[in-house]
Amino acid sequence: MTKPVLLQAIGLLPDVDRALAEHYTVHRLPPAGPERDALLARHGHEITGLVTSARAGFDAALLDRLPRLQVISSFGVGLDTLDVPAAKARAIPVGYTPDVLTDCVADLAFGLLLSIARRIPEGDRYVRAGRWTQQPPVAFPFGRRVSGARLGIVGLGRIGQAIARRATGFDMAVRYHARRPAEGVALEFAPQLTELARWADYLVVSTSGGPSTRHLVDAQVLEALGTKGFLVNIARGTVVDEAALVRALQDKRLGGAALDVFEREPEVPPALFALDNVVLLPHIASATVETRAAMGQRVLDNLAAFYAGQPLVTAA
Repeated sequence: MTKPVLLQAIGLLPDVDRALAEHYTVHRLPPAGPERDALLARHGHEITGLVTSARAGFDAALLDRLPRLQVISSFGVGLDTLDVPAAKARAIPVGYTPDVLTDCVADLAFGLLLSIARRIPEGDRYVRAGRWTQQPPVAFPFGRRVSGARLGIVGLGRIGQAIARRATGFDMAVRYHARRPAEGVALEFAPQLTELARWADYLVVSTSGGPSTRHLVDAQVLEALGTKGFLVNIARGTVVDEAALVRALQDKRLGGAALDVFEREPEVPPALFALDNVVLLPHIASATVETRAAMGQRVLDNLAAFYAGQPLVTAA
């Protein structure tokens, strides 16, 4: 049988790329420019499947160059870079990889929370710089308690609920803000985000990205969180007004922030590099061997299900 023809927008894991090449005829999408245009002109009419990622995404303009496209399989849980409405307008199912990364993202959220509260990266720098043995001694500043503290969660989907479960091990009081109360959840719902921020010691952002949540955490929310509050973002950088966050941290109107995501990745505001009240990571919440392997397998499984005439394992 003739292999289905795929367009691969981004390289994934070596094992996944090899499996794709084994089971499909794969064309790799070049960067925007003449080479991409030439490939799409030559092969666009043959392609029935698109493999992409939350980072690479796809837009309506690309779909227009693929008249026979029948399925899309994305590596990642984020949908903000995927023009799902454009795909749905053509009845093209869009697969993605939720569930398999929930635990690792929730784990990292708590890792960041502990890191900023207990000043763990700052303490590492203090020891490496020889300041612990310096004479006269240089006192290391106190951190903040996590156990028994108040945790506010922005967005209570799969990841938000996993974060809430972990909070029980720290005897934390938990409340959440979302578009609407979550069904079957006993946690207290906060209709106003500013009120949640005013109540919380730690505010963890775990909501989806996109236009509807852009700058949801704005200057007003940060002001409500205040000098004794800490922001943790493992969702999307666009959910936080980054310029307002930088100002609040510089002016010490916010206790601190721990960030795995940024508005214009991989660019990070240089002003953050000089601050001790921040922890910065390169968008690694799902970056474990086990989780990335499971995400890659889900990309393959979604494609295999479609070409076998079955529903996608997980569709947006």
